Amino acid sequence: MATRKNTEDGGRETPPWKNLGAGLITGAADDDPSGIATYSQVGAAFGYGMLWCVFLTMPLMIAIQAISAGIGRVTGQGLMDGMRLHYPRKLVYGLLTLIFVANVINLAADIGAMGASLKLLIGGPALLYAALFAVLSLLLQVFIPFTRYAPILKLLTLSLFAYVATVLVIDVPWRAVLRSIVLPPIRWDAAYAVGLVALLGTTISPYLFCWQASEEVEEIETSKRRKPLQDAPQQAPSALRRIGIDTTVGMIFSNLIAFFIILTAAVVLHAHGKTDIQSSAQAAEALRPLAGELAFALFAAGIIGTGLLAVPVLAGATAYAAAGAFGQRSGLEHKPHEARFFYGMLIGSALLGIALNLTPLDPIKALYWSAVVNGVAAVPLMIAMMLMGSSSKVMGEFTMPWPLKLFGWLATAAMGAAVVGMFVTWGK
Repeated sequence: MATRKNTEDGGRETPPWKNLGAGLITGAADDDPSGIATYSQVGAAFGYGMLWCVFLTMPLMIAIQAISAGIGRVTGQGLMDGMRLHYPRKLVYGLLTLIFVANVINLAADIGAMGASLKLLIGGPALLYAALFAVLSLLLQVFIPFTRYAPILKLLTLSLFAYVATVLVIDVPWRAVLRSIVLPPIRWDAAYAVGLVALLGTTISPYLFCWQASEEVEEIETSKRRKPLQDAPQQAPSALRRIGIDTTVGMIFSNLIAFFIILTAAVVLHAHGKTDIQSSAQAAEALRPLAGELAFALFAAGIIGTGLLAVPVLAGATAYAAAGAFGQRSGLEHKPHEARFFYGMLIGSALLGIALNLTPLDPIKALYWSAVVNGVAAVPLMIAMMLMGSSSKVMGEFTMPWPLKLFGWLATAAMGAAVVGMFVTWGK
């Protein structure tokens, strides 16, 4: 494939693979073990009835993630840094609290799912495996500089192809699948509404916004040539083009993997009357007698691979958000003694995630409350992002173009409707 010139890196020719970074990693991290659990649940419960949602959320996800990346690239600041400068501190600290709670619960669920999946594959103590996975992720983040760690995360995105392979080893009635996408069998009941809320909340999460914006800032700080676009407008054409490609590829990849996970659960579990799935590990275990050892092994291994990607993203997003809200130095390129607050939050959130696995906390209820908190936090954060991206005071000459504004506000409205629907169906 031909390479193209990238003026944000001094006019050098850059291979297309190297133009994929923050967007690809963010999209892949969205399919974390908690997300796999949600996709498996709706596939098992509703069969093909929610496959159409993947195509609805795709453009909304692309838009909101491109906006978050654009804010980071234009201003050279993370989302919470910008909010601290332009919005009331009480709002910033309130959002940070919600993000922190939701991320720690998600971390706990993902760490636990990785341990449970390895136990399914080789036997042994799930809690020990979970702790070892979390500690491994921490050590890599703390002791490997960003410029060397980012390629590792990019490589881990390949683990999601396990779910493409899973579909290839089962018998899929593609005609019925296509019919359900064109003419979706929508149900008008509370259970279906809750499933929609869960699906949307899993796809559009606050930690993804914080991570992608901060990674754009990391790229600026670790590059000899890149500068915030406000200071180097000549870099804008190639930088914004790269963000558009990176984000579009990453979010399409994310949504296609979600599609394959829902499809697997629909074809194998729903079709055989297995409609109540509570976790990603349980989904993998349920595949074994119905779809065979290979499908089971691929599904379980995928949980571990995407967990190794998602855990550092969740912990990192928490640390970036906290450091930004309090005006502290942040960045994985810094050594721990150079950014003590940032690394303290990074390590602390991961350790809390491990600790929650040692408590009698019900992981299913924990995931439910994580979805509630994520939904509540996402709406005001998305509104703030839309206002920041539209403000010439924040973005200078690089305010959002109208297509991003349109789809960004549509995504915000969809999340708002999801939160309203969640409370309307509360307890049902």
